[in-house]
Amino acid sequence: MKIAIIGSNGQLGIDLCRALNNVESISLTHNDIEITDMNSVKEVFSKCNPDTIINTAAYVRVDDCEDNPDKAFLVNALGVRNVAVWAREHGAKFVQISTDYVFGGDKVPRTTPYTEFDVPLPLNVYGKSKLAGENFVRHLHHKHFIIRASGLFGTTVSSGKGNNFIETIIRLGKERSELQVVDDQIFSPTYTKDLAGKIAQLISTDFYGVFHITNTGICSWYEFASKIIQISGLSARVIPITSDKYIQKAKRPQFSVLDHFHLRLLGMDNIRSWEEALADYMIERECS
Repeated sequence: MKIAIIGSNGQLGIDLCRALNNVESISLTHNDIEITDMNSVKEVFSKCNPDTIINTAAYVRVDDCEDNPDKAFLVNALGVRNVAVWAREHGAKFVQISTDYVFGGDKVPRTTPYTEFDVPLPLNVYGKSKLAGENFVRHLHHKHFIIRASGLFGTTVSSGKGNNFIETIIRLGKERSELQVVDDQIFSPTYTKDLAGKIAQLISTDFYGVFHITNTGICSWYEFASKIIQISGLSARVIPITSDKYIQKAKRPQFSVLDHFHLRLLGMDNIRSWEEALADYMIERECS
């Protein structure tokens, strides 16, 4: 198997390269391929001819997407379409990384996790553009794995977003005596190492479709930040606030917990808790 990883220098991309070190993999950064340009897609893949393509590339700055919807849809929708078209024409499996932000727009507040069979309803431009990318994949190529995750964190700094939430909290915890973090947005944090491992397992199968992959358990950003401060041994006090006290341009889902329903049906839902993953991350960051 020959696997091409688009966005191989990002948090998830690097962990995918590590998880797939027993197969031939092609690492592709933005300097190597421009997914919004079909000619670039055709040229790059015609040369390396992969059996499987994993696309981690995305325009992920959620607030910036509100100001730049054209760029958001160009990268997150049309760029994805370009790769899906090539994969279909050459019979390659295609893995598209998506997000919990395709949910959250329900009129009645959600209190139960979303399954892969719930109808998405995004409430911001980023979520809408990612859903558009999902739809292109779903309609253009049957050999697909659409992977929805949330709150990604990895030991490699994300080129798209800068430091992840954990590193930001640690930095602020050293600089300030108090941190204010929203407590009314509920989700499941996802360690990219665990996500990459499960993707590596999935692509060896023909179980095509949509999959929710996060670490198990749920928390608010406040609870996540409190645990980070605790493990770090910092003395900063974390204060819970509501979202209306922390104004952001893009609306965030108040509840975007993803149920691993599809994995559970296949007997593959063995992902550890976010607390275990966070503890592992904190050890690894000290060693890196």
